[in-house]
Amino acid sequence: MSATLLSQRLCFGLGSTKNSVVSSEDFRIGVLGSGNGSNCEAILEACASGRIPGRVAIVLSDVADAFILERARKRGIEARFIGSSRFKTKLEPELEEHAAELLRDAGVQLVALAGYMRVLKSPLLRAFEGRIMNVHPSLLPAFPGLRAWEQALKSGAKETGCTVHFVDEGVDSGPIIMLRAVQIKAEDTPESLHQRIQLAEHEIYPEAIRLFAEGKLKIDGRTVEILE
Repeated sequence: MSATLLSQRLCFGLGSTKNSVVSSEDFRIGVLGSGNGSNCEAILEACASGRIPGRVAIVLSDVADAFILERARKRGIEARFIGSSRFKTKLEPELEEHAAELLRDAGVQLVALAGYMRVLKSPLLRAFEGRIMNVHPSLLPAFPGLRAWEQALKSGAKETGCTVHFVDEGVDSGPIIMLRAVQIKAEDTPESLHQRIQLAEHEIYPEAIRLFAEGKLKIDGRTVEILE
């Protein structure tokens, strides 16, 4: 998709006839997660406070008893287990197509990954091209993949952080929207560093979603321009 067309879709409700700022009832977010869902909670709170001009319409998980589903149910939000996979790193195409169908049926305009531990493949990437976000616990492109805070700590780095990015077919390789640095302290453990990174994630992820909802993000190749 060209940068011009994608920008137009973002700025005008993804092809709708409405203006760039959608109402909280119009803009719908779908969340995918595999675990506790603390970033999902940050998104839910930002929607409830009006910081994000939209609402979470559905939460999906590939883990039947993931707490992220309970977070949604407590707020009266549709929460669905999308099925077990025989693969560790991806879903079978039919399961991912089912997830895409659930998201479409919920009227989702943006998919937010919140601790979703599988690599997305063509069914979701095709259905929501340019409309899937993730937050990763490092300053990408440094330390992609699993347990990035441990990678940073073991490397001897003095600084790490978190990155919100659009999702593509690679692993933590999509166009970067925003970053937030976190200093690594001499006394840090993996747990203490991860906790501080998560606090930063909870700040910048809702902000990136707000910008998307207001039509203020433009993708141009590997670059994301913020149209403030």
